[in-house]
Amino acid sequence: MNFDEFERSIAKTGPPPGVPTLVAALWHDGKGNWEEAHSLAQEIETDEGAWVHAYLHRKEGDISNASYWYRKAGKSLPSISLEKEWKEIALALLK
Repeated sequence: MNFDEFERSIAKTGPPPGVPTLVAALWHDGKGNWEEAHSLAQEIETDEGAWVHAYLHRKEGDISNASYWYRKAGKSLPSISLEKEWKEIALALLK
């Protein structure tokens, strides 16, 4: 699945079948379901999981918690928009 297909899938009622958990988390976030996205992301103990988790806390406005998760992901708190970061993460996860 490429990014354009993923982005179009947000108009549907559920995440695309068989996508990895972190991609599903971003899908739920794209649908406006932060709680489900967070629930999925916090279960994945990888650098990518920490990145999605960090992004979600940044979106929530909890910068202190986000900063912790960015450090766990080996990343700095970004200065780009949330929309750009969402796309950046999705592109990385869909590779």
